[in-house]
Amino acid sequence: MSLGTVLFIVLVLLLVGALPTWGHSRSWGYYPSGVLGLVVLVLLVLFLMGRL
Repeated sequence: MSLGTVLFIVLVLLLVGALPTWGHSRSWGYYPSGVLGLVVLVLLVLFLMGRL
């Protein structure tokens, strides 16, 4: 696997862990998952364009 694929998988796992449905992150709101979602979206676009 390439470094980009591993990075994408790690970021998706972080995104799932930051969802406000978990007990430890309930008071954070949607801010962490929104930021991580944006990072995953940018990486997905870069991956599809062949830049990663």
